[in-house]
Amino acid sequence: MRSTRRTAWLLVGGLGLLACAAMAQTPARFADNMAERTRACMACHGDQGRAGPDGYYPRLAGKPAGYLHNQLRNFAQGRRHYELMARLIDPLTDDYLGEMARYFSALDLPYPAPSASNAITPERLAKGQKLVTQGDASRGLPACTQCHGTRLTGVKPNVPGLLGLPLDYLNAQLGAWQTGQRKALAPDCMAEVVKRIPAEDLIAVSSWLARQPLPADTHPAAQSPQGKPLPQALRCGSAPELHGGKP
Repeated sequence: MRSTRRTAWLLVGGLGLLACAAMAQTPARFADNMAERTRACMACHGDQGRAGPDGYYPRLAGKPAGYLHNQLRNFAQGRRHYELMARLIDPLTDDYLGEMARYFSALDLPYPAPSASNAITPERLAKGQKLVTQGDASRGLPACTQCHGTRLTGVKPNVPGLLGLPLDYLNAQLGAWQTGQRKALAPDCMAEVVKRIPAEDLIAVSSWLARQPLPADTHPAAQSPQGKPLPQALRCGSAPELHGGKP
């Protein structure tokens, strides 16, 4: 009898070990949610879309959903050019791109401290600050704050913030607009703005922005600042709310 019981226990123990081994070899199932589906994005854009470490892959977390959706559309429709992005989103529907945009927009994560350290004179930084906060009436340039919000953290639903971005990324994107490599839905207000700013002043603007700490409230503003309406030449096809309606 004892021998029979011992044999039975050994069989039970052996089966248990086999079951554990089988479980260990079976890969865990991924959760069926957007956090898992967007892991490919994080290889470049950092954990939870906090930004890549090299300065060229921007933050996604917390940006206005409409802006993120517009940028995905721009890659899908050829207004922005980066083959890896185009390949990643080519199989996806526009509705799915919108889901991705809303997911990243809802992530409420702290921003890193500014880290720009390029050599630039105080006079050039002051020039950058003036263009950002006051514009230049002689060139027909509005202040950046007129569209991007008084705190420069963006405006819902379609206007991005300008703070918390690496200097290299700001320079690359402003340069891309200047050369026509980056475009937006027509009429393209940023392309028109950048045409009116000399290269040295663009560097002054990006250098000043990249040095600014984030305000206590880093969320995009609920509505654009009240002020003088933008001229017809600076209408924004991707942000019609800046003009009170569709372009």
